[in-house]
Amino acid sequence: MVLENYVKLTPGVPKRLHFTDHALVTKTLTDPLLGRSKEVRSLEFLVDSEDGVKVDKSFSVVSEKLAATLEPWLGGKRYLAYEFTITRRGEGFVTSYTVDVTPARA
Repeated sequence: MVLENYVKLTPGVPKRLHFTDHALVTKTLTDPLLGRSKEVRSLEFLVDSEDGVKVDKSFSVVSEKLAATLEPWLGGKRYLAYEFTITRRGEGFVTSYTVDVTPARA
């Protein structure tokens, strides 16, 4: 059974998201290479629209580069008026992201 209660980015596939809230959290993840647990800081968003479909999901950002790209939209929850199309490129240490920002659709 797939719960699909979080947004997953597939390399090369754009994902259009609308955020409703955010928080900085600390969570424990298992390192896929070493198999040991570690605490990481994460930028968590609540998502109410994914590719134009209403959803109730979360989107977790642990990439420093992606978090830095989204950071200017956090103050005053400026992201509420926009949709973010995020495309993940590459895998592992060479992963990069492109982010296109457009006014939210009514």
